[in-house]
Amino acid sequence: MDEPPDAQEGQSTVRSPLFNGKYYGWWKERMRDFMKGEDLELWDIVKKGPDIPMLFDDKGIPTGPKPREKYFKEDVKGVQKNSKAKKILIYEISPNKYNILSASRDAKAIWDALQCAHEGTSQVKKSNVDMLTRQYELFKMKEGKTILEMLSRFTTIINELISHAEVILRNKIVRKILSILPPSWDSKVNAITEARNLNAMTLDNDWKPGDL
Repeated sequence: MDEPPDAQEGQSTVRSPLFNGKYYGWWKERMRDFMKGEDLELWDIVKKGPDIPMLFDDKGIPTGPKPREKYFKEDVKGVQKNSKAKKILIYEISPNKYNILSASRDAKAIWDALQCAHEGTSQVKKSNVDMLTRQYELFKMKEGKTILEMLSRFTTIINELISHAEVILRNKIVRKILSILPPSWDSKVNAITEARNLNAMTLDNDWKPGDL
């Protein structure tokens, strides 16, 4: 699997990650986390769709969308949040996709269109998961590569699997990394195995490239 590019925008805490048309799974996870960090309600809108202000008859049956002049304060807030979520998505996609997606009325439609285009149908998703699982199982450290380069390739596969809702226990990821190192690393692997509790060790919080 190709490694994701160095996304300068994505390394910022104030700008959403830029999607250049490649590495969709990598981008999707970062965009989800960015939106949640900005405002949890933005992510709710992306996943569930906006709450469109509606008019109701005397029996409480909706008769159609409210005209702008009849919006309550809560209605304005909801519409603004949908516009903000849509703006975040539209501003961080490549120009060739902008013209297609900018006409969508809500953020959920944009998100769903991107997901369909890059993850496909359920059958395509299953094929992708099977391919990624095989890459995970056969993953090895390439000769001449550094630990950081190896971890970058490995993390890309893990993130892609997670983006497809696959569950991988974090302590198993550490064990996998230790198992794929070449024989020349055996002494360091043994030292880590003896000094650390691998069942409690995770790549996120406990692993440092300098450990090897």
